[in-house]
Amino acid sequence: MSFLGSDPFWRSPLYLDEDIQIKKLLLTHDPDGRCLDSELLLRAIQFIILYSEVPLTPLVSDLQFDAMAISDESNIEATGSQEPLGHVIYKISLLMRCKWPGEDDLHMRTMFLFDLLGKYKWDAKMVIVLAAFATNYGEFWLLRELCPHNPLAVSVAMLKQLPNDLSTLKPRFKALNFLVKNMVDVTKCIIKFEGLPLSHVELDKEVDVTKSYIYASAYWVTRSALACSSLITDLIAMKPEQVNLDSTIIATWELLSLVCRSSSIWSHLRQQVDLCHEQIERKLCQKLLELFKESPSINNQEVLHMLFASKDALPLKDCSSQAKLGVSELENKVVVLLISKPELLPIEELLFLVQQTYDHPLNKNYKGNYEIVWFPISYSDTWTDDEVRCFNFFSNYLPWYSIRQPWLHSSAVVNSMKQAWNYKGEPLMVVLDSRGMVTNSNAIDMVISWGAWAYPFSASREEQLWEEQNWTMQLLIDNIDPLLASWVEENRDLCVYGSENQEWIREFISKMKEIKSTGVQLEMVYAGNRNRPDDHVKNILASIAEEKLTGSLSFTTTQFFWLRLGSMRRSKLRLRKTAGNDHILDEVSALLDFSDSGWAVIGKGSSTDIVQLQGKELMQRLNLFSQWGNNVAKLGFSGAIRSALEPSSLPGPCSHSTVIPYAEGLIEGTVICEKCKRPMKKFFVYE
Repeated sequence: MSFLGSDPFWRSPLYLDEDIQIKKLLLTHDPDGRCLDSELLLRAIQFIILYSEVPLTPLVSDLQFDAMAISDESNIEATGSQEPLGHVIYKISLLMRCKWPGEDDLHMRTMFLFDLLGKYKWDAKMVIVLAAFATNYGEFWLLRELCPHNPLAVSVAMLKQLPNDLSTLKPRFKALNFLVKNMVDVTKCIIKFEGLPLSHVELDKEVDVTKSYIYASAYWVTRSALACSSLITDLIAMKPEQVNLDSTIIATWELLSLVCRSSSIWSHLRQQVDLCHEQIERKLCQKLLELFKESPSINNQEVLHMLFASKDALPLKDCSSQAKLGVSELENKVVVLLISKPELLPIEELLFLVQQTYDHPLNKNYKGNYEIVWFPISYSDTWTDDEVRCFNFFSNYLPWYSIRQPWLHSSAVVNSMKQAWNYKGEPLMVVLDSRGMVTNSNAIDMVISWGAWAYPFSASREEQLWEEQNWTMQLLIDNIDPLLASWVEENRDLCVYGSENQEWIREFISKMKEIKSTGVQLEMVYAGNRNRPDDHVKNILASIAEEKLTGSLSFTTTQFFWLRLGSMRRSKLRLRKTAGNDHILDEVSALLDFSDSGWAVIGKGSSTDIVQLQGKELMQRLNLFSQWGNNVAKLGFSGAIRSALEPSSLPGPCSHSTVIPYAEGLIEGTVICEKCKRPMKKFFVYE
């Protein structure tokens, strides 16, 4: 088979032996599994080339180097190689500077470089060759740029006997820049092809044709890099009479002939790689969608290998330790995919999500049974530098796992995720059980509402949790604040209140203190207001703390309180509940929809006797304490205030019946009938 395609350019008599040369080239190719992040290394190379394209007079460039832009490339290494990558690049750069005797000098040197790089894959060979050239090229221009102002640079340039005036060589450097650009474009195509998840789909014919172009491309990129390096080397000790128009024309023509050749290579290779990419994307997306619908496998490895399809053998990382991980690390575990933008979540939501998972008291019971894996998705097909910085920041501090290099992942995986789970930019937590089956297409509200208690985070577990719950202070408070949680555990009467109006708050607190002075035991906590600006709530919290009016949640905890209520409502709505047929949803919605005039929720522990009132009505009932205060001892504070709200809520038998699951503290507490609001007589049923 021909490695050079059907283009007449390839069939010219001058290049009839290229098929033989390429076959010899393949004899040097013996990869041993070494992995190199070629794309990141190429970015660093491009910065060198970009900032080396300065005016050809000894003037300081106006371009400013953005160190942050390549900070991620500073520690690139070839995984699986005993020799540091820096040593390899340095060794190749030295060989590029050497001038070998012989008519076939350039070809011999090209093949020798391939012998040295035989253990690397094709994309790694190319970026190492380009990196070696870029160091020589960058050093030359850095020296030229520093020369007028730095005595050290002047001395080094003098010892190398570099020409002072390069204006005559301008056409030569212009041709070199064209050639380098083509070399980079060809290398990008090779990197793109090597990054395709070829092991997951079958494209035998297209792959073979594309590889034939890659072999030829690799040869001519390496040969061109040597030619460009020779141009720089030739400047050393170049005599003034050698810097003339004739020599420049000859050298420029030689470089332009390579430009024509590399342009033709790039055109054919790009078309073929794009064809492979399109077919793989289509087939991989279809295969993933079918896999999500199939019967469960023995374990989750097949699904996860497809989801994390990448040329990288270690596509994951432990964010807390920065350790690189393989997909096998997730075998037989429940996997929660946190799919989001690179910015992840607003900071308060992110902190609460961490609290409800990693910091949750129950998390230690399930440690090792499940893992959260962050899978960020870019706004567009190409990741921007800002998105990469954002991802690097969060992935260095999260307590979960993360995709290590999300920009390398196949767009087919991203598209199948969007299609299968209706991802449109809002964060999702998709749950895969230990066999790789999707058990919940979005568990984020479930996780925020229940934390680790929701394990294994399936949709059926979400329904089960709600079926076991009643509207109680225990449900409302959960574990968002240790002090409140202890008060709930101790079954104390508790009043959680909020308002944006400081005058109303003072009036409310004054009245409650008056009531407490009669002997009523009641803890009070300010919980802010859902829709108020942050600064306003902070000022109110500061005033309450300074004047020691009542207890209060911290500002962060008030945010957690409202975030959790919002998640509880969305969780209920996802289960197709309505405020008309679900008591908890009705109460949660009422809290979220309260106006800014003030509100309070009063209850204790796991008792279902819980009252919530708003603003004016609340103050009216408190002002009538003398009429219903005598019922506090018998009905509890919430039951007594309810008696003031509804005339039917009087002591006496209730004719209704209901079955309530056992909860600690329920034996001593009073259960109020939701229908007639009377206290219910208790009977115990044992199963």
